[in-house]
Amino acid sequence: MDDEKRSATIAEKQSTDARENSQLRRPSLGSRKGTSAAPSIAAAPFTGPDCCDLERPHSHHSHGVLNKDNCTSRPRSSSSSSSVPTLNQVPSNLATASRVSTDAYGNTYPEGGKEAWLCVLGSFCGLMAALGMMNTLGTYQAYLSTHQLQSENESTVGWIFGIYAFLSFFFGVQIGPIFDAKGPRWLVLAGSVLMLASQLVMGVCTEYWHFLVVIGVMGGTGTSLVFTPAIAALGHFFLRKRGQATGLAAAGGSMGGIVFPLTLQALFPKIGWAWSTRVCALINLVLLIVANLFIRSRLPPRKATKENILPDFRIFRDPVFALTTAGVFFVEWGLFVPLTYLSSYALRNGVSSSFSYQIIAILNVGSCFGRYFPGFVADKVGRFNALVVTIALCLVSTLAFWLPAGGNIALIIVYALVFGFASGSGISLTPVCVGQLCRVENYGRYYATCYTLVSFGSLTGIPIAGQLVTACNGEYWGLIVFTSCSYAASCVLLSAARIVGAGWKLKVAY
Repeated sequence: MDDEKRSATIAEKQSTDARENSQLRRPSLGSRKGTSAAPSIAAAPFTGPDCCDLERPHSHHSHGVLNKDNCTSRPRSSSSSSSVPTLNQVPSNLATASRVSTDAYGNTYPEGGKEAWLCVLGSFCGLMAALGMMNTLGTYQAYLSTHQLQSENESTVGWIFGIYAFLSFFFGVQIGPIFDAKGPRWLVLAGSVLMLASQLVMGVCTEYWHFLVVIGVMGGTGTSLVFTPAIAALGHFFLRKRGQATGLAAAGGSMGGIVFPLTLQALFPKIGWAWSTRVCALINLVLLIVANLFIRSRLPPRKATKENILPDFRIFRDPVFALTTAGVFFVEWGLFVPLTYLSSYALRNGVSSSFSYQIIAILNVGSCFGRYFPGFVADKVGRFNALVVTIALCLVSTLAFWLPAGGNIALIIVYALVFGFASGSGISLTPVCVGQLCRVENYGRYYATCYTLVSFGSLTGIPIAGQLVTACNGEYWGLIVFTSCSYAASCVLLSAARIVGAGWKLKVAY
């Protein structure tokens, strides 16, 4: 009998030990397989629904994009405590976990915070100054063609703005890698000095070569020195929200395209060319001070070497990057034609000079919304998907509204708003599409290498359009067809890049 009791006691003890061992082996709440402690919520990468709610491509081309493969947590660090933290213990950590994102290479992004949003503010002000001047090219062209340079033909005047647009992008081949190695501080400062000097000296220019040097060379170089770091710095703080942040900052360029044309239109008849451009320089002084204070890089600067200073054209071996660059080339080939010639087109068709200057501001009203909302949507449906749709809208609006417009003010306004909205995505979505193809620390080189080739489209597009006006005896239909063909080619090439990178499935967010 004692043996039976002893056996029952031993069996009961073994059963109890088995249950305890089973509980010890069972992972605690929120932990992953192979971990023995509760996770540190603050250290966990973001794994929320925004990361996994859409099907993502699994090819190697989706660099820098959170996909399903990236939505699993990293192995958690061991902890001395195996208890699960309560909600009352970690409210701030939980908020941090919901904000931080991690890319395929293990780089983390805060997706917000004081430093990140101040960087967005600095980029907004820097782009309002730099791209504001770029988006005012139509006003400058219309005024100079009827005043100081009225003896020159459209193509000749167009070279001033072609060189400006070319240098704004071409110098990125060095500026991008220098940003990667040294950060943005000295680049933005040098660009600010050149931009302000250009606008101050512009007022005393009288000869063609004066404008070529002051607007084309000085203005283009200064714009490039501010523009490239202002865009690249945002990639250090945002991944999931990169399209939204870049679109918000790029909206500053459209805001400048509203403020400066209206300012010049109001001041030209009152104080003349010289003081009107100086007033714009004073506005830019305030904006560029803010840009110099807040544009910052987050990753530590890398040592300047031959590898990270010189452009790397081997990246064109990636077919997605090559097709993307070709597509962006045709975007820029066509983009600057309406920006430069829409005011002259309105004047040629009998529209008043005051409204002809205002039409550029109207275009930039549409562009202001176009630079933000497509970027916000792109973070949900895919950056390339959104870019292809907006490029197609540029093509349709040019053929449907601009080609038949003539002197119809209503059609000109509709075209300016629709094209402005659609074309605004070019500035905000192109950088994030390029950033999707590389690691964040190589972004400056990728972006600069892309725009080294794209800049030649900016250089030649405006003079070609001007020559087409001359060849068509002052009519603008040839220029409009040229713009349409450029956007058609871009739409095809960017669609091909999207297909190579993500396949034919429309539901894939790429």
